[in-house]
Amino acid sequence: MSSVNKVILIGRVGREPESRTAGNNLVVNFSLATSKSWKDKDTEERKEKAEWHNIVLWRKVAEIAEKYVKKGDMIYIEGELQTRSWEKDGITRYTTEILGNSLQMLGSKNSQQATAGNGQVSPPEYKNESQDDGSGSGIGELPF
Repeated sequence: MSSVNKVILIGRVGREPESRTAGNNLVVNFSLATSKSWKDKDTEERKEKAEWHNIVLWRKVAEIAEKYVKKGDMIYIEGELQTRSWEKDGITRYTTEILGNSLQMLGSKNSQQATAGNGQVSPPEYKNESQDDGSGSGIGELPF
């Protein structure tokens, strides 16, 4: 039986993307906030909770993010969970990240200004080459 590790997030970019190179590959990191809201049954008060996610993008998706993604932008990220560990001062530390392989720009905090004619164009979507293109090629398909 095959397993699935897939994450889909829509949220706001929490900090400006930071880029670096690892070998010959570009890597971009940033935080993404997702939130949920509800009405408290006792107080009838509207409440909201934000969840923060560490996003890591590589290669072409990283190039697009480096060029277009800004703090406050609303984006769609598709990818998988990745947990890393390292040792510092004799203590093993862990972090869980979203290794993104698909990115779609949904708008910025100033999207009404951007659409008012300043000529800025952002790419609607980009996927890494290893993604399944939906053509039935067998890549990424489940075995049933």
